[in-house]
Amino acid sequence: MHKNITIIVAEDYETMSHKAAEIFAESITANPNKSFGFATGATPVGMYKNLVKLHKQENLDFSGVSTFNLDEYHPLAPDSPQSYRQFMYDNLFSHVNINKNNIFIPDSKAADPHMEAKEYEAKIENKGGIEMQILGIGLNGHIGFNEPNETFDANTRYTPLAKATIESNARHFASAEDVPTNAITMGIRSIMLARHILLLANGVNKATILRDALLGAITPLVPASILQLHQSVTVVIDKEAATLL
Repeated sequence: MHKNITIIVAEDYETMSHKAAEIFAESITANPNKSFGFATGATPVGMYKNLVKLHKQENLDFSGVSTFNLDEYHPLAPDSPQSYRQFMYDNLFSHVNINKNNIFIPDSKAADPHMEAKEYEAKIENKGGIEMQILGIGLNGHIGFNEPNETFDANTRYTPLAKATIESNARHFASAEDVPTNAITMGIRSIMLARHILLLANGVNKATILRDALLGAITPLVPASILQLHQSVTVVIDKEAATLL
């Protein structure tokens, strides 16, 4: 295993979520005015619940932090139940003392999504970059919406979604036809510029891709494998996801 990667194996999803929240909370406490990167999906929900608990019970302070979300569907109404903006408010932002002016999520209705992606990248840079970026990992190795490809896609951009990703996300929509086929996503370079990465995964179905990403060849066909080159990665997973490591 690479020296830059720390793997924490928890007994189950609850324990994993608690541990991940502790790590993230420590970073916020140490860097109360920095920017943090957030991810959506089923995996981080438990961590967000624990962060809300830490805010309410131990006064974890979000008032000075800026937040940048990894990605957002396009086009989609921002208040749609499936939008990542709505997800973040439902699971975290509405329950903590975050300054709404410091929440940055790609505009899901941007008239020019390519320009929106460029401006989003500039905002991250203007805020001094990301201190800690939360990541999940897709079954095909995607991080954000950086899908398997022939090259590592560099900056924040407007991108089509892989068929497998659309199929995987269809469970959140009334039908597969309703799933947006494009998104604005932070690129691999944008993610790699974060000072720390916190990668979360759970369940036996993530075991193979975790092995490929963390122990296999570094290849854009497994986008998450680039994390082997990052300076500081903490992987928090449950026992089932760790079976092949």
